Amino acid sequence: MSETIHDLVEPVRHLPFEPRQEPTTGTAICLSGGGYRAMLFHTGVLRRLCQTRWLQQADRISSVSGGSITAAILALTWSKVTTSSDPDAAFVEQVEAPIRALAARTIDRSAVVSGLLSPFSSIGEEVEGELRRHLLGTATLADLPAKPVFVFNATNTGSGKLVRFTHDGVADWRVGRNLDPTVRLSAAVAASAAFPPFLSPFRLAMDEAAWVDDKGNDLGTRKYRDEFALTDGGVYDNLGLETAWKRCRTVFVSDAGGLLSPEPDPASDWARHMVRITQVLDHQVRSLRKLQVVQSLKDRRRDGAYVGIRSDIKKYKLGDCLDAPLDATTELAEIGTRLKALPDRDQERLINWGYAVADAGLRAHIDHSLPAPTGYPYARGVS
Repeated sequence: MSETIHDLVEPVRHLPFEPRQEPTTGTAICLSGGGYRAMLFHTGVLRRLCQTRWLQQADRISSVSGGSITAAILALTWSKVTTSSDPDAAFVEQVEAPIRALAARTIDRSAVVSGLLSPFSSIGEEVEGELRRHLLGTATLADLPAKPVFVFNATNTGSGKLVRFTHDGVADWRVGRNLDPTVRLSAAVAASAAFPPFLSPFRLAMDEAAWVDDKGNDLGTRKYRDEFALTDGGVYDNLGLETAWKRCRTVFVSDAGGLLSPEPDPASDWARHMVRITQVLDHQVRSLRKLQVVQSLKDRRRDGAYVGIRSDIKKYKLGDCLDAPLDATTELAEIGTRLKALPDRDQERLINWGYAVADAGLRAHIDHSLPAPTGYPYARGVS
């Protein structure tokens, strides 16, 4: 009975053929979705982790949606950042600067318009093109570092399961592993960030010759393998937990996901009402996973910390944390889930908030010996 209860409260589901042993080693960082809001918040989180040299210890960095944009540029510049004598300065130059340049551009609206009007490309392909032109260039999965393992998560609407893009290729446990290293990194990120309904699905043609069969591949046939119809990784796993939780003992979760807004007069026509019902279902699943993660950390099923864009920094009970008034951070949490240009000041506030709450989580729950930061990356704080 205890095993059954344990399985029910786990924030991830074990596959039928997987061993149930708890990992004893390994460090993972998980980055949620949330459009540009998440992209910038996670940039602040990672900057503080880098500054303390905790980032450099990571064995696995798993991401979805907006978090995958930040993770992708970090992956491509990993060696430059982590081998620098001044990792903070290197992080700002190699990761933060290009992220902020992208955050000054709106790419979702033009992608939707172009994708709808063009007979030659889809909305997903237009988003990928924007990411390729303005951030990731011609990089492929082969350009990802072998360590740490970067995992970009998307949802396969065909199998209903998670699709993982890594240095080793593309995998869905029911469909199989495709070991094609030439898949563009921009495609992996566009798939991970293809949030419905407007940017989804992202269609990815797969190399027929590169497939490897594994135990459990009950959908390992051409009709499932020729092309994937992918949607946002957050549909299946909004925190990017799946592979990290199963493999690593220490897990640092950064959550910049959105919150369901109340609706005083819900639409009654079947199409819009169904959209609202889907939003409610999605919100409930996300909330449950968050609660399971937090409780599992409290119960010491894993070591680590959860930090959220809606966290109250005072609850970390540090006397020397950075000043982050809850009304100001709540305002940041309510920035829309879009790939829409943000003013410089909002960019700075989001980075500052991620930096502050990452510091609080790190020092309260993982390393009590770390000194407090001397100030915010940007002097005006989060207000």
